Amino acid sequence: MTDDDPIEDLRERRERARQGGGEERIEKQHAKGKLTARERIDYFLDDDTFTEFDQFRTHRSHNFDMAEKQVPGDGVVTGYGEVEGRTVFVFAHDFTVFGGSLGEVFAEKVTKVMDKAIETGAPIVGLNDSAGARIQEGIDSLAGYADIFHRNQKASGVVPQISAIMGPCAGGAVYSPAITDFVLMVQETSHMFITGPDVVETVTGEEVGFDELGGASTHATQSGVAHLTAADEHAALDDLRRLLSYLPQNNVEDPPRVDPWDDPERRDEELDDIVPPKPQKPYDITDVIGRVADENSFFEIGEAFARNLVVGFARLDGHAIGVVANQPRVNAGTLDIDSSVKGARFVRFCDAFNIPILTFVDVPGFMPGKDQEHGGIIRHGAKLLYAFSEATVPLLTVITRKAYGGAYDVMASKHVGADVNYAWPTAEIAVMGPRGAVNVLYSDELAESDDPEARREARIEEYREQFANPYTAADRGFVDGVVEPRDTRPKLVEDLAMLRSKRTSRPDRKHGNIPL
Repeated sequence: MTDDDPIEDLRERRERARQGGGEERIEKQHAKGKLTARERIDYFLDDDTFTEFDQFRTHRSHNFDMAEKQVPGDGVVTGYGEVEGRTVFVFAHDFTVFGGSLGEVFAEKVTKVMDKAIETGAPIVGLNDSAGARIQEGIDSLAGYADIFHRNQKASGVVPQISAIMGPCAGGAVYSPAITDFVLMVQETSHMFITGPDVVETVTGEEVGFDELGGASTHATQSGVAHLTAADEHAALDDLRRLLSYLPQNNVEDPPRVDPWDDPERRDEELDDIVPPKPQKPYDITDVIGRVADENSFFEIGEAFARNLVVGFARLDGHAIGVVANQPRVNAGTLDIDSSVKGARFVRFCDAFNIPILTFVDVPGFMPGKDQEHGGIIRHGAKLLYAFSEATVPLLTVITRKAYGGAYDVMASKHVGADVNYAWPTAEIAVMGPRGAVNVLYSDELAESDDPEARREARIEEYREQFANPYTAADRGFVDGVVEPRDTRPKLVEDLAMLRSKRTSRPDRKHGNIPL
């Protein structure tokens, strides 16, 4: 510090902190198609709203000549700002400083901003670009990671937590994002793995590249770790801002409502013919969602993973809602291990943050087969059942076509707590499909018939008239009404308004034991 001008000294220190690892490393970051930590924050937050914490902190390590390598900020930029006028806390790894590796002070900065987010009830966003634990700081690095993980657990269900993976994240750097609510990745430049390709080859002898092992496409399509992917960092940050627009600040606030732009009384006649007359013919459930929800409001989450179940956010008369729907275009909308886990996680998030859930049902049952049984379909399928059954937010359900067997119960049926259940005239609600039921019930009769196929078709028609229609369920009160598809939107808008004051009591307990 100079004796003459302390203000000028402060400005010089600030500028040094903004430079991170220096111009040369910043240029290397740009050459890889990546932004710096500060550039990411500036793009993500509303203009001129960022307030930084701990800009001048440096590491304390004296190991491996680290004492000579002091960089203000210690490789992470932390603070808070606004997104569309709402407070968001943020930390961004600075890969230009020690490869974004985490040390003791780095972790203290992150936990400080997380604690403040929990205290004030605002979302936490992590912009991750880290080589993992800082080896030079040894056990202090591991302790720092554990401190962050513990904050992730404390924040879970209290404030939204979102992780954007903007570069390589390995080892301990991937566990924290895995605990958060949503993970976004960038194609080609972001990677996540517990151990890198070199270690994999050394231990297993398997040769695998970065993208195949832990790239955005791998985690979006195979592991399900990534909920959203984007072509570049700007697109990822745009998606992050859009995602936040559907979410409340915390678990005691309602999700934000925007000024509605779509007529709540709008009736879409094309919905009347959207379900094909042939029961086996597929259609795209996202077309139904798009016509029922506010126009262009549906934001799908996890689109590339477990595609037989669609989840995402939308708006209904300006109100944010979660959507869960079977996808007849993929495996006939059958529930399997991956789709059950995907749906359960999403339902529990919505329930934690007071977001009503709209469920569209067209499900022939759970996926049969040895692989599914041995993989634990019973246990994993129970997760979705548990999630819907424990939810206390408004639950609205529309059965568009098939609702067979246990999958009918699981998909937000009246029996597990749904508030409003409708069926379209095309709905088939039964223990099993007509053909399968006839083959079981009339096997002897069909075997003895002179014309078994004709007899089978006659019995199928009888079964369909008696069981596989929505009116038996309506007679029992298991659906509240059979509605014309075109009337679905205005009815749901009215029901959502009615349910806004819903209150549900639950037994006093520490927590339930979901079959993880």
